[in-house]
Amino acid sequence: MTISDVARNQWYPVAIENLLNRERPENVVLMGEQLTVRRSADDTVLVTSTDGQDCPVTLAYGHVWSSIGTPGHALFDIPEADEPGRRMVDCGAVRVKASPLRVVENFLDIAHFPFVHTDVLGAEPHTEVEPYKVEIRDTVDEVWATKVRFFQPQAAKSAGEGQMTDYMYRVPAPCVSILYKTCPPRPGAWDVIALFVRPISEVLCDAYAWMALYDDDSAQSDLIQFQQMIFLQDRSILENQLPRLLPLDPKMEIPTRADTTSIAYRRWLKRQGMVYGAQLVAR
Repeated sequence: MTISDVARNQWYPVAIENLLNRERPENVVLMGEQLTVRRSADDTVLVTSTDGQDCPVTLAYGHVWSSIGTPGHALFDIPEADEPGRRMVDCGAVRVKASPLRVVENFLDIAHFPFVHTDVLGAEPHTEVEPYKVEIRDTVDEVWATKVRFFQPQAAKSAGEGQMTDYMYRVPAPCVSILYKTCPPRPGAWDVIALFVRPISEVLCDAYAWMALYDDDSAQSDLIQFQQMIFLQDRSILENQLPRLLPLDPKMEIPTRADTTSIAYRRWLKRQGMVYGAQLVAR
């Protein structure tokens, strides 16, 4: 298929920065195009296409970001990444046989917690999603969901018991979702959990999880394992969703109150013209 400039000109994660070394370049696929990611002798990170052309590069949030087009904007900002005392945790990549947009939308879904992440992020009978606020912030061109509250048996690796957890969701780019949630060890602060998705094709992607946490006690390996456990529970659901592409026509799927963020995300994608990984009309 022809890939639109909107999709080509986005920033996408192509590698985890601290795993790159000079002796072993990484070969990755971005929307069907083969790229090579390598660290040069002077420690510069380079991304090149198969025809030898240099691709744009940005290093941020523990990852190498690149594009097969020409981004007309800087990478989105996560101010919490610069706050002292936070632990930055790269959780690796998980391959998912699903639309990259489906993966981001699933990250925004609260209602599935008790049924997919039982006794961790949710549990029966605490299944109700309370009303919350969703908006497309035109000043920054991002989707935000705020005033989200949900009961969780184990909100984070550092959580000792169940609690009502406050959430905010942010979508700063079509293939990126950022979650801000109650920080159990530090009341009043937010833990930050982000999902960065690289489309390999319209129905295959790599999802990179990254966290900026206030947690002085948990082992790094435990934090990574906890987050990967959550995502792997999601993967089996994602890989069986139909249609495989994310429907952007509101008539194709019947939403509920809990789907308010998803509705805004789909509307925003359509407004952006981001249709790679999406289905515009019923087939």
